Amino acid sequence: MPRELHPYAILLRPLITEKSTSLAGQDKYVFEVDLRANKPQIREAVELAFDVTVRNVNTMVVKGKNRRFGRNVTKQPDWKKAIVTLQPGDTIELFEGI
Repeated sequence: MPRELHPYAILLRPLITEKSTSLAGQDKYVFEVDLRANKPQIREAVELAFDVTVRNVNTMVVKGKNRRFGRNVTKQPDWKKAIVTLQPGDTIELFEGI
């Protein structure tokens, strides 16, 4: 059984890129989410936070990149991305006007 996460702690930040902006026209919105969150928890968090109906959730774990500082090599942490598809007619106001 996965550990219970508070719904407001699951969504870390929206990802606003050129690709995510073009997906907003298809009622798809992209968020960085907690690495431990699963799809039903992400669905509940988006519905609670933005008062919308979620149709589908796709997730992926993005591996952290290696960074060099002179001869020192460090690794950035892995993070999880969620693409949330909403019912037609629902929008998230956070992404409007971008």
